[in-house]
Amino acid sequence: MELPFRVLLYRYIFFSWLFRDMGRQLNLFERSAAWRHNQEQSRWLPLYMLRYGVMFPILAGLGWVCEQASPLLSTLFYVPATMTVPMLAVAGVGWAMLHPRD
Repeated sequence: MELPFRVLLYRYIFFSWLFRDMGRQLNLFERSAAWRHNQEQSRWLPLYMLRYGVMFPILAGLGWVCEQASPLLSTLFYVPATMTVPMLAVAGVGWAMLHPRD
């Protein structure tokens, strides 16, 4: 089954689809299984942090270039660039909390 491009783009940028919500589980065993699943999926968070780290300078640079022509047009790049910073922080904290320690 091939996924549509918009779904692939969403999964490339956002990582919430990888994790299970532990608050909705009914019993201790389901919560424990969700925790283990989330710990396993936390291995992908450094990749998402790398993506955000690469997207920020690219988007900020495109915003700077577009700002020379039209300040209104530059917002199409500056706003997503600024959103990569909190996403990077959330991914970093999530990885630090979920990554199993040896």
